[in-house]
Amino acid sequence: MALYTCTSTRRRRQRRRRWLYTFLILLVIASARIFIRGSNPSSALAGNDNIGISQTQDTALFVPGPAAQLDLPEIPYSASEPNPQTNTLMDDVAACFNAKPPKIIEAREKLNQILLMPIDSQQFAFVKKQLTGLSEKWLFSRIVFPQDELCSHYKVKPGDQLRVIGTKFNIPYEILMEINNIKDPRTLQAGETIKVINGPFHCLIHRSTYTMDLYLQDSFIRSFPIGLGQSDMETPLGRWLVKPTGKLISPAWTDPATGTTHHPQDPSYPLGSRWIGLEGIEGPAKNRTGFAIHGTKNPQEIGTAGSRGCIRLYNNDAIIVYNLLMPGLSQVIVVE
Repeated sequence: MALYTCTSTRRRRQRRRRWLYTFLILLVIASARIFIRGSNPSSALAGNDNIGISQTQDTALFVPGPAAQLDLPEIPYSASEPNPQTNTLMDDVAACFNAKPPKIIEAREKLNQILLMPIDSQQFAFVKKQLTGLSEKWLFSRIVFPQDELCSHYKVKPGDQLRVIGTKFNIPYEILMEINNIKDPRTLQAGETIKVINGPFHCLIHRSTYTMDLYLQDSFIRSFPIGLGQSDMETPLGRWLVKPTGKLISPAWTDPATGTTHHPQDPSYPLGSRWIGLEGIEGPAKNRTGFAIHGTKNPQEIGTAGSRGCIRLYNNDAIIVYNLLMPGLSQVIVVE
């Protein structure tokens, strides 16, 4: 959604886009091109974490509808000194919090506006913390706030299935189960009103800080600490797509170095709770396969460069991200 409408703001956004052109070339990726390209096993690197992944588990293909917004957020601008221009906006945010009732959505949008401004690291961390707290109210709950374009209500129709509803809104059905407290998707009943989210979700990964920022369309949600590829197998920069059949729950994995196959019940199983396969679509990542976002058996690896190129998360975080990223639609941008 556009956060600025004035001419000067558009010019600032254009300058930032040009500044980032080295890493990210903004393209419109047609859905047909995404599905036709698919994965290319022959281009997988022999050292990557997911060589030898078993595909025998249930990998039901999502067929997402056209997304209303597929643009990833701009990279937040860093500055060496605090930006005094944020003071007025922060005063507005405080007024939103103190209103009766609090203006949650207005506060969210003003904080996202600040996030796009040149701000120093302390301001950046503070704004992200505020947005993370807000997401528990407007996103990860059953409440739908007025004027919220990212969440809405949906009345279940006869014959509706939760997976199909999720596809309509470009989100996995798992997050619908979570926010609506649905224990079994088969219990969904016609006439019931549920909360839905207007997806898709995307991720922005910063190699220099070992962090993954999660966005819903262009609205910041929260950050996760991550582990990345070791020095000789660095996680490639560029734009990635969650593979249409890339989401797996603890798949079997064969170590390419030893030929040993590890199963989820094995004490030596290294992959953790979830696997989200990626395919490169732009920049240095283009046409690269054999990479994924996944959990880890060794939590001490988070915050370090120790993988064969994959992006590692704490297991609980891997489940959260798995429940939010949509195959064939969600994008992951890796920047320095």
